[in-house]
Amino acid sequence: MKYRQAAVAGQFYPAEPTLLMQQLTHYFDEMPNFQIVPKALILPHAGYLFSGEVAAKAVSLLRNRPSGYRRVLLLGPSHYVGLNGCALPRSDRFITPLGEIPIDRIGIEQLLNRRLAIASDMAHQREHALEVELPLLQFCLDDFLLLPVVVGAASPEAVCHLIQAIADSDTLIVVSSDLSHYHPYVDANRIDTDTRSHILALDPHLAPEQACGCDALNGLLAYAKLMQWQIKCVTHTNSGDVMARVQARGPRDDEEVVGYASFALY
Repeated sequence: MKYRQAAVAGQFYPAEPTLLMQQLTHYFDEMPNFQIVPKALILPHAGYLFSGEVAAKAVSLLRNRPSGYRRVLLLGPSHYVGLNGCALPRSDRFITPLGEIPIDRIGIEQLLNRRLAIASDMAHQREHALEVELPLLQFCLDDFLLLPVVVGAASPEAVCHLIQAIADSDTLIVVSSDLSHYHPYVDANRIDTDTRSHILALDPHLAPEQACGCDALNGLLAYAKLMQWQIKCVTHTNSGDVMARVQARGPRDDEEVVGYASFALY
Protein backbone atom coordinates (compact mmCIF):
# COMPACT_ATOMS: atom_id res chain seq x y z
CA MET A 1 0.00 0.00 0.00
CA LYS A 2 1.16 3.51 -0.81
CA TYR A 3 -0.22 6.33 1.32
CA ARG A 4 -0.59 10.05 0.80
CA GLN A 5 -0.34 11.56 4.28
CA ALA A 6 -2.27 14.67 5.30
CA ALA A 7 -0.17 17.74 4.48
CA VAL A 8 -2.18 20.58 6.06
CA ALA A 9 -3.82 19.00 9.11
CA GLY A 10 -3.11 21.34 12.00
CA GLN A 11 -2.93 24.31 9.63
CA PHE A 12 -6.10 24.46 7.55
CA TYR A 13 -8.14 22.26 9.91
CA PRO A 14 -7.56 20.50 13.26
CA ALA A 15 -5.13 17.58 13.26
CA GLU A 16 -6.59 16.08 16.44
CA PRO A 17 -9.54 13.83 15.48
CA THR A 18 -11.73 14.80 18.44
CA LEU A 19 -11.31 18.52 17.82
CA LEU A 20 -11.91 18.02 14.11
CA MET A 21 -15.11 16.08 14.77
CA GLN A 22 -16.31 18.76 17.16
CA GLN A 23 -15.73 21.46 14.56
CA LEU A 24 -17.44 19.47 11.82
CA THR A 25 -20.40 18.66 14.08
CA HIS A 26 -20.84 22.36 14.69
CA TYR A 27 -20.73 23.14 10.96
CA PHE A 28 -23.24 20.43 10.10
CA ASP A 29 -25.73 21.30 12.84
CA GLU A 30 -27.89 23.24 10.39
CA MET A 31 -28.83 21.95 6.96
CA PRO A 32 -30.06 24.18 4.13
CA ASN A 33 -33.84 24.03 3.83
CA PHE A 34 -33.99 22.67 0.28
CA GLN A 35 -34.08 19.08 -0.88
CA ILE A 36 -31.55 19.10 -3.70
CA VAL A 37 -29.82 15.78 -4.33
CA PRO A 38 -26.45 16.89 -5.73
CA LYS A 39 -24.73 15.43 -8.74
CA ALA A 40 -21.84 17.84 -8.19
CA LEU A 41 -20.63 20.41 -5.67
CA ILE A 42 -18.39 23.46 -5.93
CA LEU A 43 -16.64 24.12 -2.61
CA PRO A 44 -14.09 26.64 -1.28
CA HIS A 45 -10.77 25.40 0.11
CA ALA A 46 -9.41 27.95 2.58
CA GLY A 47 -8.76 27.18 6.23
CA TYR A 48 -11.89 26.02 8.02
CA LEU A 49 -12.01 29.25 10.02
CA PHE A 50 -12.67 31.11 6.78
CA SER A 51 -14.56 28.75 4.50
CA GLY A 52 -15.38 25.57 6.40
CA GLU A 53 -18.94 26.58 7.16
CA VAL A 54 -19.56 27.68 3.55
CA ALA A 55 -18.35 24.30 2.27
CA ALA A 56 -20.24 22.32 4.91
CA LYS A 57 -23.59 23.86 3.99
CA ALA A 58 -23.26 22.42 0.49
CA VAL A 59 -21.75 19.10 1.61
CA SER A 60 -24.67 18.62 4.03
CA LEU A 61 -26.94 18.25 0.98
CA LEU A 62 -25.36 14.83 0.42
CA ARG A 63 -27.57 13.60 3.24
CA ASN A 64 -30.52 14.03 0.87
CA ARG A 65 -29.31 10.88 -0.91
CA PRO A 66 -29.62 8.06 1.68
CA SER A 67 -27.83 5.54 -0.55
CA GLY A 68 -24.73 7.74 -0.62
CA TYR A 69 -22.20 7.75 -3.46
CA ARG A 70 -19.88 4.96 -4.53
CA ARG A 71 -17.16 7.34 -5.69
CA VAL A 72 -16.12 10.98 -5.40
CA LEU A 73 -14.33 12.59 -8.35
CA LEU A 74 -12.51 15.49 -6.69
CA LEU A 75 -10.84 18.16 -8.82
CA GLY A 76 -8.92 21.23 -7.73
CA PRO A 77 -6.12 23.58 -8.74
CA SER A 78 -2.37 23.11 -8.46
CA HIS A 79 -0.98 25.65 -5.98
CA TYR A 80 2.58 24.34 -5.67
CA VAL A 81 3.56 22.54 -8.88
CA GLY A 82 3.61 23.92 -12.39
CA LEU A 83 1.33 21.62 -14.33
CA ASN A 84 -0.14 21.32 -17.79
CA GLY A 85 -3.26 19.18 -17.87
CA CYS A 86 -4.43 16.92 -15.05
CA ALA A 87 -2.45 14.83 -12.55
CA LEU A 88 -3.46 11.68 -10.67
CA PRO A 89 -1.73 10.15 -7.63
CA ARG A 90 0.05 6.83 -7.46
CA SER A 91 -1.21 6.37 -3.89
CA ASP A 92 -3.61 3.64 -2.78
CA ARG A 93 -4.96 5.58 0.20
CA PHE A 94 -5.30 9.23 1.24
CA ILE A 95 -4.99 9.78 4.99
CA THR A 96 -6.82 12.38 7.10
CA PRO A 97 -7.24 12.61 10.88
CA LEU A 98 -10.59 10.83 10.38
CA GLY A 99 -9.00 7.80 8.74
CA GLU A 100 -8.08 6.31 5.38
CA ILE A 101 -9.88 6.92 2.07
CA PRO A 102 -9.31 4.25 -0.61
CA ILE A 103 -8.29 5.55 -4.03
CA ASP A 104 -10.14 4.38 -7.12
CA ARG A 105 -7.17 2.75 -8.83
CA ILE A 106 -9.35 1.27 -11.59
CA GLY A 107 -10.71 4.71 -12.49
CA ILE A 108 -7.21 6.18 -12.39
CA GLU A 109 -5.89 3.52 -14.74
CA GLN A 110 -8.78 4.21 -17.12
CA LEU A 111 -7.88 7.89 -17.26
CA LEU A 112 -4.17 7.17 -17.66
CA ASN A 113 -4.80 4.65 -20.43
CA ARG A 114 -6.92 7.20 -22.30
CA ARG A 115 -4.20 9.83 -21.78
CA LEU A 116 -6.64 12.19 -20.09
CA ALA A 117 -4.20 12.73 -17.20
CA ILE A 118 -0.69 11.91 -16.03
CA ALA A 119 0.51 10.26 -12.80
CA SER A 120 2.30 12.64 -10.43
CA ASP A 121 2.65 12.22 -6.69
CA MET A 122 4.47 15.56 -6.59
CA ALA A 123 1.33 17.40 -7.73
CA HIS A 124 -0.65 15.85 -4.85
CA GLN A 125 1.94 15.79 -2.06
CA ARG A 126 1.41 19.30 -0.68
CA GLU A 127 -1.85 20.27 -2.36
CA HIS A 128 -4.37 21.62 0.13
CA ALA A 129 -7.17 22.37 -2.35
CA LEU A 130 -8.20 18.71 -2.44
CA GLU A 131 -7.22 17.75 1.09
CA VAL A 132 -9.39 20.26 2.95
CA GLU A 133 -12.54 18.83 1.34
CA LEU A 134 -11.84 15.28 2.53
CA PRO A 135 -12.86 15.50 6.23
CA LEU A 136 -16.09 17.24 5.18
CA LEU A 137 -16.87 14.39 2.80
CA GLN A 138 -15.88 11.76 5.37
CA PHE A 139 -18.25 13.31 7.89
CA CYS A 140 -21.27 13.06 5.56
CA LEU A 141 -20.51 9.91 3.57
CA ASP A 142 -19.87 6.41 4.86
CA ASP A 143 -17.64 4.50 2.47
CA PHE A 144 -16.55 5.89 -0.87
CA LEU A 145 -13.75 5.57 -3.37
CA LEU A 146 -11.80 8.74 -4.08
CA LEU A 147 -10.55 9.78 -7.50
CA PRO A 148 -8.48 12.93 -6.84
CA VAL A 149 -7.38 15.11 -9.77
CA VAL A 150 -5.06 18.11 -9.55
CA VAL A 151 -5.85 20.34 -12.52
CA GLY A 152 -3.18 22.59 -14.00
CA ALA A 153 -3.49 24.59 -17.20
CA ALA A 154 -6.27 22.79 -19.05
CA SER A 155 -9.07 23.74 -21.40
CA PRO A 156 -12.72 23.35 -20.39
CA GLU A 157 -13.02 20.70 -23.11
CA ALA A 158 -10.13 18.65 -21.72
CA VAL A 159 -11.52 18.65 -18.17
CA CYS A 160 -15.02 17.99 -19.48
CA HIS A 161 -13.73 14.94 -21.35
CA LEU A 162 -12.07 13.65 -18.18
CA ILE A 163 -15.33 14.05 -16.25
CA GLN A 164 -17.28 12.35 -19.04
CA ALA A 165 -14.93 9.38 -18.91
CA ILE A 166 -15.64 8.78 -15.22
CA ALA A 167 -19.05 10.23 -14.34
CA ASP A 168 -21.93 7.87 -13.63
CA SER A 169 -25.03 7.90 -11.44
CA ASP A 170 -23.05 6.75 -8.38
CA THR A 171 -20.24 9.29 -8.73
CA LEU A 172 -20.30 12.66 -6.97
CA ILE A 173 -18.23 15.34 -8.70
CA VAL A 174 -16.60 17.94 -6.44
CA VAL A 175 -14.65 20.95 -7.68
CA SER A 176 -12.56 22.88 -5.16
CA SER A 177 -12.12 26.61 -5.77
CA ASP A 178 -12.09 29.91 -3.96
CA LEU A 179 -13.23 33.09 -5.70
CA SER A 180 -11.27 36.36 -6.04
CA HIS A 181 -8.07 36.93 -4.06
CA TYR A 182 -6.66 39.95 -2.20
CA HIS A 183 -8.82 42.79 -3.47
CA PRO A 184 -10.21 45.64 -1.38
CA TYR A 185 -13.54 44.71 0.18
CA VAL A 186 -15.80 46.68 -2.17
CA ASP A 187 -13.95 45.48 -5.26
CA ALA A 188 -13.98 41.88 -4.02
CA ASN A 189 -17.75 41.96 -3.53
CA ARG A 190 -18.25 43.37 -7.02
CA ILE A 191 -15.96 40.79 -8.65
CA ASP A 192 -17.45 37.87 -6.74
CA THR A 193 -21.03 38.91 -7.46
CA ASP A 194 -20.19 38.91 -11.15
CA THR A 195 -18.37 35.57 -10.87
CA ARG A 196 -21.29 33.92 -9.09
CA SER A 197 -23.61 35.08 -11.87
CA HIS A 198 -21.33 33.47 -14.47
CA ILE A 199 -21.20 30.22 -12.50
CA LEU A 200 -24.99 30.19 -12.16
CA ALA A 201 -25.23 30.65 -15.93
CA LEU A 202 -22.90 27.62 -16.40
CA ASP A 203 -20.48 29.86 -18.26
CA PRO A 204 -17.21 27.89 -18.74
CA HIS A 205 -15.03 30.95 -19.35
CA LEU A 206 -13.93 31.95 -15.86
CA ALA A 207 -10.46 33.48 -15.49
CA PRO A 208 -7.93 32.90 -12.68
CA GLU A 209 -8.71 36.39 -11.34
CA GLN A 210 -12.28 35.23 -10.72
CA ALA A 211 -11.61 31.77 -9.27
CA CYS A 212 -8.30 30.10 -8.48
CA GLY A 213 -9.73 26.74 -9.53
CA CYS A 214 -11.05 28.11 -12.81
CA ASP A 215 -9.62 25.34 -15.00
CA ALA A 216 -11.37 22.58 -13.07
CA LEU A 217 -14.44 24.75 -12.59
CA ASN A 218 -14.77 25.59 -16.27
CA GLY A 219 -14.61 21.91 -17.13
CA LEU A 220 -17.41 21.11 -14.67
CA LEU A 221 -19.55 23.98 -15.96
CA ALA A 222 -19.07 22.76 -19.53
CA TYR A 223 -20.09 19.26 -18.48
CA ALA A 224 -23.10 20.54 -16.52
CA LYS A 225 -24.26 22.53 -19.52
CA LEU A 226 -23.93 19.45 -21.71
CA MET A 227 -25.97 17.43 -19.21
CA GLN A 228 -28.54 20.25 -18.79
CA TRP A 229 -28.10 20.30 -15.03
CA GLN A 230 -29.45 23.01 -12.78
CA ILE A 231 -27.31 24.89 -10.27
CA LYS A 232 -27.91 26.74 -7.01
CA CYS A 233 -25.60 28.90 -4.93
CA VAL A 234 -25.88 27.44 -1.43
CA THR A 235 -24.12 30.29 0.40
CA HIS A 236 -21.24 32.74 0.07
CA THR A 237 -19.06 35.08 2.13
CA ASN A 238 -15.54 36.53 2.14
CA SER A 239 -12.61 36.74 4.52
CA GLY A 240 -13.44 40.32 5.50
CA ASP A 241 -16.90 39.39 6.73
CA VAL A 242 -15.61 36.26 8.45
CA MET A 243 -12.99 38.16 10.42
CA ALA A 244 -15.49 40.84 11.40
CA ARG A 245 -17.67 38.13 12.97
CA VAL A 246 -14.74 36.34 14.62
CA GLN A 247 -13.39 39.54 16.13
CA ALA A 248 -16.84 40.50 17.44
CA ARG A 249 -17.19 44.01 16.09
CA GLY A 250 -13.44 44.45 15.76
CA PRO A 251 -11.86 46.05 12.69
CA ARG A 252 -12.55 44.24 9.45
CA ASP A 253 -9.65 43.65 7.08
CA ASP A 254 -10.93 45.46 4.00
CA GLU A 255 -7.64 45.57 2.12
CA GLU A 256 -6.94 41.98 1.04
CA VAL A 257 -10.20 40.05 0.84
CA VAL A 258 -10.68 36.50 -0.46
CA GLY A 259 -14.09 35.33 -1.65
CA TYR A 260 -15.79 32.00 -0.89
CA ALA A 261 -18.95 30.39 -2.25
CA SER A 262 -20.49 26.93 -2.48
CA PHE A 263 -22.81 25.60 -5.16
CA ALA A 264 -24.87 22.47 -5.76
CA LEU A 265 -25.53 21.09 -9.23
CA TYR A 266 -28.44 18.72 -9.75
